[in-house]
Amino acid sequence: MDVLAHGIGAQHDLPLSPFYAFAGAFAALFVSFLALGLLWSASRFRGDLAGRPLPAAVQRAADARTTRVAARALGLAAALFVVVYLLLGPADPDRNPAPGAVYVLLWVGLVPASLLFGPVWRLLNPLRTLHLLACRALGRDPDAGRPLPVRLGMWPAAAGLLAFTWLELVAPDPASPTALLLFLALYCAVHLAGAARHGAHWFDHADAFEVYSGLLARLSPLGRRPADRCLVLRSPFNGLDATPQLPGLVATVCVMLGSTAYDGFSDAPSWITTVQTSPLGRTTAATLGLLGAVALVASLYALCAGATRLLSGRLAHPLTAFAHSLVPIALGYLVAHYFTLFVTEGPRTVMVALGADNPAPPEPPLGPGGVAALQVLAIVLGHVLGVVAAHDRSVRLFPPGRAIAGQLPLLILMIAYTVGGLSLLIA
Repeated sequence: MDVLAHGIGAQHDLPLSPFYAFAGAFAALFVSFLALGLLWSASRFRGDLAGRPLPAAVQRAADARTTRVAARALGLAAALFVVVYLLLGPADPDRNPAPGAVYVLLWVGLVPASLLFGPVWRLLNPLRTLHLLACRALGRDPDAGRPLPVRLGMWPAAAGLLAFTWLELVAPDPASPTALLLFLALYCAVHLAGAARHGAHWFDHADAFEVYSGLLARLSPLGRRPADRCLVLRSPFNGLDATPQLPGLVATVCVMLGSTAYDGFSDAPSWITTVQTSPLGRTTAATLGLLGAVALVASLYALCAGATRLLSGRLAHPLTAFAHSLVPIALGYLVAHYFTLFVTEGPRTVMVALGADNPAPPEPPLGPGGVAALQVLAIVLGHVLGVVAAHDRSVRLFPPGRAIAGQLPLLILMIAYTVGGLSLLIA
């Protein structure tokens, strides 16, 4: 079950030419930066104000009570399915669909689902449903509760994501039913307790999977205007521009980036040897490696934010001001590292759930060359989108004479992340 614990497995033998990969990436970043500097002198994104309303029939269908009840029932049924298989299913993870349901269909499947349909986990979240049912049984308002502390922000979600990625990438036996049951039990207890104290709004910024889905959904063409809750078609850049600048946003995105980066180098022979021979033990060494990858991503971004503030003048919140530009980069890393896993292990998990006995996963739809091209394209395109988002925010926040200079640290950061991401593919 190592494939579930470490993304798509070994990537270091993909047919990539380092010269063409790096040259193409640098060219894309520099050309986009120069073109934006010459042609984009005023902010064009309108955030939550943008969007074209969908037809009334679509609005009614999406907001219908039947639709929402069906989504809640589906999410709760899927959660019960996983728990039952973890409790009563075979111990062999190759014959038990529960690990694949968690690590592939949920964790990786939320990426395309959120991009296509918006923050879908908010509707499917079984913890929301359990909290709602409990409140109705007790005659309470699900939204009633103590206000969330402003400083809390997304920090619980960042901690939850780090805990889940630790289980996936570091734990000695991540596909073990016991390990998964323990994690799910603790996760449910923490968040149901938080919702009992603060109401259903707790899930908006504290539930790791809701925040994960919500951040990716910022790049979805579907969105809602907060003012009137109208379902609209919008440019993904407008959705990205509307990302709330909450405490913990940077930490959450850095966990997404850093954990994916760790997944990329954790199967390198040199790292495997280091972990296996470490006097600290495998789990401790791997834990430090995961924390180090997240810390490195966060430190580079913090240095970039500090340099941006120095070059462009006073900026009240330099860390959160440009954190939204990291979301498409995280998406590019996720696509590059997990595409093959999803299209092979996803169908296999479904076949096991339907009764097949240890079926072989289907062949990937792309050959090695196609996978390599997709990975490079995903990483480069994610960084280009990040450059565009950062540029628009720069020309809005900075005086005209400093807007371009203020972006130089961001460009350097994008180059550093690009070099790191491509190096993980071709090293």
